[in-house]
Amino acid sequence: MRALYTAATGMMAQELNVEVISNNIANMRTTGFKRQRAEFQDLLYQNLRRAGAPSSSQGNRLPVGIDIGGGVKVVGTPRIHGQGSLLPTEKELDLAIRGDGFFRVQLPDGRIAYTRAGSFERDAEGRMVTPEGYVVDPAVTIPQNATSLTVSQQGIISVLVPGSTTATELGTLQMARFVNKSGLEPIGDNLYLETASSGTPQTGTAGLEGFGTLLQRQLEQANVNAVTEISDLIAAQRAYSMNAKVISSADEMLQSTAQMIR
Repeated sequence: MRALYTAATGMMAQELNVEVISNNIANMRTTGFKRQRAEFQDLLYQNLRRAGAPSSSQGNRLPVGIDIGGGVKVVGTPRIHGQGSLLPTEKELDLAIRGDGFFRVQLPDGRIAYTRAGSFERDAEGRMVTPEGYVVDPAVTIPQNATSLTVSQQGIISVLVPGSTTATELGTLQMARFVNKSGLEPIGDNLYLETASSGTPQTGTAGLEGFGTLLQRQLEQANVNAVTEISDLIAAQRAYSMNAKVISSADEMLQSTAQMIR
């Protein structure tokens, strides 16, 4: 019976949907995290009677057809790159992006990765790095004797050193943006890599040419809404249960048919 296989595709699709929702909920407190959603499409149809086919020799045609669907499939789990709320902190190397753009980070193998998480640290050489030790690109080295550090909304990093009343500029943070942010490849550690679908990165300075501005001593929170995720989870659970009920009903119908044959 076709209903068994159709309902099975629904159960598998909703199982993946629950996995996506659970990942969103698990990352509610992850800095810069962007929520995902599962998107579905119907499967191929079997045309028992095709709409528009001739129904008589006088030229009459069928106004509607008979199409039996084959179920559902998951076609993608795109990320929703909406702005997360900003949380004030007391740390001078905490940076948040308000608007479009990503920080650039150099991986150990030389590749450039991209992130919205601006919880940076200083390594033993004074360079700005991620919590995993990946160096911000282009590299910025902060003097060990710096008494204060300031990052402007345009990403200009300035420090004060003993014996000087004038701030010294160390460099400017470069940002990147993409035509299709949903096409970026997540690799964990709050990092993304460019792909053929994301397009090549456009590099620029914060606050200019469509790039967002930087806010020091703030962090962007995950754009996960707990109420929305729980509502989606309940809906996914109900859809899974209903598909399971279809399988149970189809099994009972087959069982009744088998008893009639006896």
